[in-house]
Amino acid sequence: MTLEFPEHFRFGTSTSAVQIETAAGHDWENFVAEDRSVFARTTDHELRWEEDVEIIASLAPNYRMSFMWSKLQPAPLASLNPEAVSHYKKVLIRLQERGVDIMLVLHHFANPMWFAAAGGWANRQSVVWWLDYVKKIILEFDEFVCLWNTFNEPNLYISLSTVAGIFPPQKSNPVYAWQVLTNLSSAHKQVYEMLKTLSPNKPVATSHNASILEADNLMGKLPAKIADWWYMEFIPGWFNSCDIFGLSYYSRIGYDPFPVTFLKTPEKITRQGKRHDDMWEYYPEGLGLCLERYWKRFGKPIIITENGMSTRDDKKRIQSITDYMQIINQCIGKGVDIRGYYHWSTWDNFEWTLGPSQCFGLYSCDPTTMERVKRPSADVYSALAYSKKLEILSTSAHYKVLEPAQ
Repeated sequence: MTLEFPEHFRFGTSTSAVQIETAAGHDWENFVAEDRSVFARTTDHELRWEEDVEIIASLAPNYRMSFMWSKLQPAPLASLNPEAVSHYKKVLIRLQERGVDIMLVLHHFANPMWFAAAGGWANRQSVVWWLDYVKKIILEFDEFVCLWNTFNEPNLYISLSTVAGIFPPQKSNPVYAWQVLTNLSSAHKQVYEMLKTLSPNKPVATSHNASILEADNLMGKLPAKIADWWYMEFIPGWFNSCDIFGLSYYSRIGYDPFPVTFLKTPEKITRQGKRHDDMWEYYPEGLGLCLERYWKRFGKPIIITENGMSTRDDKKRIQSITDYMQIINQCIGKGVDIRGYYHWSTWDNFEWTLGPSQCFGLYSCDPTTMERVKRPSADVYSALAYSKKLEILSTSAHYKVLEPAQ
C-alpha cells in the first residue's frame, strides 16, 4: 500500500533557536536540567550552521525555526543587534538557496533576561515590548518567511511556567497565570493584526500542544476532565486569531488521579503494558482524535507543527513515522483540511528541563563533541518529505503498532 499526500502538503522539520544555540542572556541560561546538565552550550548551531543547513535541506523542503530574542534585542525597544541580524540572514539566505521554505516562530518559550527581570509576561508593558520586537523582525526578515507562527504552544508555556512552576519563572500562582494568559493572548491578537498589515500575503499560524488527557481509573476522572478543559479547550480559545491552526502532538497522558508518564511513573506504564517512548505513553491514534476535534471546533486549515518520538531506538522512530502518516492520511480522507507536517526534531537538542538526554532527532548530536550523525529514520523521512509518498508494508488499512517495551 502506498500513502500519497496532496501536492500542496508541506513536509518539514522543526527546531528552536534556544535549544540548539549556546545560551546568551535569556531566562533559561544556566538552568540545571533533571539530568544535571546545565542549559548553556547546547548544540553549537551558531558555529556549525553551514553543516546544519545541509542537514535541514537534505531532510525536507520546509523548516520551522525561531530566533533567539535575547541575541537580537539587548533592551526594551532597542534596535536589533546588527551582528545577530547579519548572522540569521546568512542562515536564511543559505536555506533559501537550498530551496527550503521557512516557518518562523516568533516566541518559543524563552525571554531575554531584561524582559524576565521586569516581570515577564505578567507585566502589562510586555505586550508593548513584544510588539516592538516583532515589528522590527518583520521589517528585517519578511522576505525570507513563508509562514509565521506567533507563539509556540502557549498552553504548555503558561501551564508549566505559571501553574506547575517548572519552566522559568517557576511560578505556581493562579493570579500570575491569569495575568500571563491575558497579556500573551493580547500580544498574539495584536501581532496577528500587525502581520496582516505588514506581511499580508503570508499565512499566520498558532501552535498548540495537544494531548489525549484521559482517566485511567475512577479517581482520575475529575483531574483528567479539568486538565482537558484547561489545556485543550480554554487556553486554545484565547489564541484563535489565525489563518492556520497549528498543533503539536506526542502522547496520551492518563490520570489515576495523578498524571501517568514513562518519564515520571515508568512502573505504572510498564505494569499496564502500555506502549511508550522514553517520556510518554505512545498513542498515535490520539493525533487523529485531536485533528478531528480542532477541525470541528475552529474549522481552519491545520498544520502539525511538531510531532515525533523521544527514543534512542530508531526502529521505533521509523515505525512512529509510518503510524502517524497513516493517521494523517486517514484524516485527510475524512475531509480534515491538513496542510502540513513538521517533524520534531531535525537533530537532538537540549530538551528544556530534561537536558540533552532525551533524543528526538532524525540526526543524533553528541552533547560533548557536538558531532551530528544521521539516523536511518532520516532517510525514511527525507524520502517521504520530497516524494509525498510512503510505502506501507502492512496490508492493513490501519497503522501498525509498536510492541510494548520489555
